[in-house]
Amino acid sequence: MKVISIETPFPLTDEQKKMIKRELFPVLGKFEIHTVLNSRLAGGIVARIGYKIYDASFKRKLNNIKSQLLSEELYISDDVDPTKALRSFISTAKNSITSGTTVIEKRELGEVVSVGDGVAWLKGLEHLKSGELVRFGTGHLGMAFSLDKEKIGTMIFSQESIVKEGDWVDALGIPASVPVGEELLGRVINPLGAPVDGKGPINAKQRRPIEMKAPGIVDREPVSVPLETGIKVIDALIPIGRGQRELIIGDRNTGKTAIAIDTIINQKGKGVICVYAAIGQKSSSIARTLKKLRELGASDYTVVVAAPAYAPAAVKYISAYVACTIAEYFMYRGQDTLVVYDDLTKHARAYREISLLVKHPPGREAYPGDIFYIHSRLLERSARLSREKGGGSMTALPIVEALAGDITGYIPTNLISITDGQIYLERELFLSGIRPAVNIGLSVSRVGGNAQCPAMKELGVPLRLFLAQYRELASFAQLGVELDPETRSRLIRGEHLLELMKQKQFSPMPMHEEIISIYLGTKGYFDKFPLSEVATREKQIISKIKSIAPKLVNYIAEKQTLDRTITEKIDQIAASK
Repeated sequence: MKVISIETPFPLTDEQKKMIKRELFPVLGKFEIHTVLNSRLAGGIVARIGYKIYDASFKRKLNNIKSQLLSEELYISDDVDPTKALRSFISTAKNSITSGTTVIEKRELGEVVSVGDGVAWLKGLEHLKSGELVRFGTGHLGMAFSLDKEKIGTMIFSQESIVKEGDWVDALGIPASVPVGEELLGRVINPLGAPVDGKGPINAKQRRPIEMKAPGIVDREPVSVPLETGIKVIDALIPIGRGQRELIIGDRNTGKTAIAIDTIINQKGKGVICVYAAIGQKSSSIARTLKKLRELGASDYTVVVAAPAYAPAAVKYISAYVACTIAEYFMYRGQDTLVVYDDLTKHARAYREISLLVKHPPGREAYPGDIFYIHSRLLERSARLSREKGGGSMTALPIVEALAGDITGYIPTNLISITDGQIYLERELFLSGIRPAVNIGLSVSRVGGNAQCPAMKELGVPLRLFLAQYRELASFAQLGVELDPETRSRLIRGEHLLELMKQKQFSPMPMHEEIISIYLGTKGYFDKFPLSEVATREKQIISKIKSIAPKLVNYIAEKQTLDRTITEKIDQIAASK
């Protein structure tokens, strides 16, 4: 027999129960009434029939009045008559309270029929939409992920043991969202927007849905403004522009995160807001990164979204979209932003875990397509906006892990096809002491010189030529063939330039120092020194130029260009003893 649950602030009399049965019998047939006393309703009743709620309580009416009053412009300011505003307020409140009409609010409920592995299956909620938030009876949140005819699969944003079979579920009617704004700068949050840094609550005034449509072609401008990484080999040979998507790919423990963190550190004082998404990393690794950002003064303009390895798969899955949304907010305000996804391999695994649990097709023909879709709708949101849209930009540095140097797997190839270039880090180079271990032959920036300053664009050509020739000559010299003086000279030049490209972690260089260093290297000023002394000599010569000709250095820093007068002065100082 059907059961109707009725909440009232006062016990129902037998006469009232008979009246309810008499009125509803033609619609529902035979049923039993289960009453629940709830003094918080203040009056009226709330009835639950199956998965539907009919709310005619006074509490609901008061909430509606509150919403109506908040929507009215009933504030007092210099240009509003205080007396008029007060009368308007009193009139609105009086009409709402004394109104004799009672509108019953109808909403749907769902019921948890099974729970397992971070997924709750629901019945009811016939009008629930994909991506819509739900609240379980325990107060914890979830998100609709799979809408089947018979039941609904939802991701649980907490430990699954908290959600039980038989729990009621309420649809919130809103998509998953996250707080945004300047209040988040310098903070560490989880993907649900809650602070996890022990600095108290975040009083953000705005929220944005984590899924947003990417800017159209008309709303974009070509990428032409450089994003300086402070890493010589990247700024010279694989330039990144503001609004670009540059993939960082390599085997495990080859320095992928180091490049991203150095790039964040190098944005200090450049007006670029950074968002770092730590997806599926160990808590100790996240803590070390946070400590280094604080030590180097980069945390003030950085937001960290932490989804550690122990977090539920659902939380790791939405973390990338949360980071993108936070950066996107600043982009649409006309500011330049940088977002790092570290890494999308773990993001793809989290998605696939959820996908299999809700019984999506497990075949390999479905997996690459699914992953392409979740990553393309994430990375396509990065752009440089047109002036009409504010002129802001969002640069994306997605990180992906390769297996044994294989970049032909479906996740790397998907991301290579989505992004505007890739920085490939090679294990052999890393183990041989070349750090950053960038394989120049397999790395590329499809924006290229369009996102380089004039001086670096000019210096990049001979640098790439020398390094390419060195790779060929080095393999040839291993055969023990006697080399002519010119070939020998080129081999030495390439060796010293390769040594010059080495750079310690957490020590990005200003662009003007990079320009001076690469210019001196391509001109052969370091060729006469042993390889072990190149780094020391580089610092000495740059310091010498800065002390003797500070105006020259300031000119290079401001104009980021080289002319004959500048190069002659650099040559003169470098050659002097």
